[in-house]
Amino acid sequence: MKRIPLSLCIAALALSSPAHASNKQNNNDALNVMGFINSLTTENTAYYKSHKSEFFAKLSKGQYPTATVVSCSDARVHSNVLSANPEGKLYVVRDLGNQISTAEGSVEYGIRQLHTPLLLILGHSRCGAIAAVTGNYSKQPPAIKRELDSIHISKELTNLGGVSANINNQVADAMLKFSDVIEKHQLTVVGAILDFSNDMHQGAGKLNIINMNGETSPTKLHGFEGPLPQSE
Repeated sequence: MKRIPLSLCIAALALSSPAHASNKQNNNDALNVMGFINSLTTENTAYYKSHKSEFFAKLSKGQYPTATVVSCSDARVHSNVLSANPEGKLYVVRDLGNQISTAEGSVEYGIRQLHTPLLLILGHSRCGAIAAVTGNYSKQPPAIKRELDSIHISKELTNLGGVSANINNQVADAMLKFSDVIEKHQLTVVGAILDFSNDMHQGAGKLNIINMNGETSPTKLHGFEGPLPQSE
């Protein structure tokens, strides 16, 4: 019987070892990341080539947004669901569970420094932050746990019920915090759900307004479906 050299046996073991498998996975991950970066730069090239120089010249003069948007940091929720041209129009603040308190300075900047006439609290269906709060998140890292701790809703709620309750709480908090601006009719606070899973049976991807300055009656809110106001 033909003997296999010891060096070849060792090499074969090395190739089949967990360490080699791990290195291969790391290499694949690195290749995927580089591929994604390349796709980002390609799409960015297409983006800036599709806009005239006047477009960027206008942006370079400063920002004058119409809305401060407090959105969940979920990767499925982005400003393009609200506007085809959000640049300069939407001042977007993102955090876990679309909260005012965990991004207070950024929200305050939009209202008191940029003077946006609209504050939109934007939640969404199938929210992971709400799922965590209505479950057990005690083993989450401290920083994540700290953010989730400030979402105060019942653990008995469904995900959609929890999303709605959290939005209503955030609107109520905003109305207290910015009561002086609201009383001068310089700010409207709106709560809405982006329902990409059609849990509200109004259409997948639809923006559903559920609260306006504390008004939550579906009858009174019915028909308020217009686009966000255009910036000057």
